[in-house]
Amino acid sequence: MNYSDFAGTKVSQLGFGLMRLPKTPEGKIDFARGTRMLLRAFEAGVNYFDTAYMYHDGESEVFCGVALSSLPRSSYFLADKMPSWMCHSVADVQTVFQEQLRRCRTDYFDNYLIHSVTRDNVGKIEEYKVYPQLVRLREEGRIRHLGFSFHGDPALLEEMLTKYDGFEFVQLQLNYFDWEYQNAKELHRIVRAHGLPIIVMEPVRGGMLADLSSSANRIFREYGPDYSVASWAIRYAAGLDGVMTVLSGMSDEAQTEDNLRNCSLPPLTEADFRVIDRALAEFRRDTLIPCTGCRYCMECTVGIDIPKIFRLYNDLALRKFRDMKSFLNRYGDLTQAGKDCVSCCVCMTHCPQGIRIPEEMIRIQALYEEHIGK
Repeated sequence: MNYSDFAGTKVSQLGFGLMRLPKTPEGKIDFARGTRMLLRAFEAGVNYFDTAYMYHDGESEVFCGVALSSLPRSSYFLADKMPSWMCHSVADVQTVFQEQLRRCRTDYFDNYLIHSVTRDNVGKIEEYKVYPQLVRLREEGRIRHLGFSFHGDPALLEEMLTKYDGFEFVQLQLNYFDWEYQNAKELHRIVRAHGLPIIVMEPVRGGMLADLSSSANRIFREYGPDYSVASWAIRYAAGLDGVMTVLSGMSDEAQTEDNLRNCSLPPLTEADFRVIDRALAEFRRDTLIPCTGCRYCMECTVGIDIPKIFRLYNDLALRKFRDMKSFLNRYGDLTQAGKDCVSCCVCMTHCPQGIRIPEEMIRIQALYEEHIGK
């Protein structure tokens, strides 16, 4: 196991995310199996465990309290998070925090985060005085280190780090796909410019980077037949500048063993990065409409926001077409009456990517019509 230095202590490069634990047939956490996985990871050197108030409908924190009870408290880092959007008053912050301590059977959290900072909930952080309350808990020793997890734009990230100067780390979604697709590279740059370490979440993007398209998977397997497809994503994230630990939500024993092996492998080489670039390019060709969002195709003659529709479709494809309800609702909002593509092809003359836009619009409309009545 490789380790990072953080505040004078050693943190394992691999962190165990407790968001996707194995379940029983009834949909509850399989405590026995999950505990075996956790202890196996701990024995192999993992000492960072990450939970949250709503993971597994609140059962994840309870699992932490049970599964970690046999280990010396000083032998691991326990991270938890404050869901500010679930609070309805200043007092709720303390209420939630005390409940988390009870669930986890602990007197303190090593790392504590304001959970999922976005444009939609940042107002509640201010309204309910979340930050000063957590700073006070840190002063009392109930929190050792304070940070936040982030799902917003670069401007908001800069605002958070400038306005609240007492944060000690930031948790970001970083992976080789989102580096460009969601401009994760700019979020990474901002955090590092503030001199803070980073905890990586979603390094495999919810499992997407463990199984891309067949042709992209083949590129990885031909180059490194002894490595899993997921291992490339884990090693990519772990090698980014300033990364303290990479969280992986492990659902079964095979994932646990693969992750443990990944974090004992050497860093990626320049040749390895070229392999990732090749596989990613192949995946994009297989799966996505190659729209970059440049908006050269706009203004559409009938008012369709072409880049937004392509982005909506690509997001659905990246989820392997599993969230069709959200797609249908949002597509319906974007294509109101009188805004159907008329195949005038004016947009195509301006597209730097050479996308056959009317054909793609017809294909997406057909997908919508196929599912809207179901």
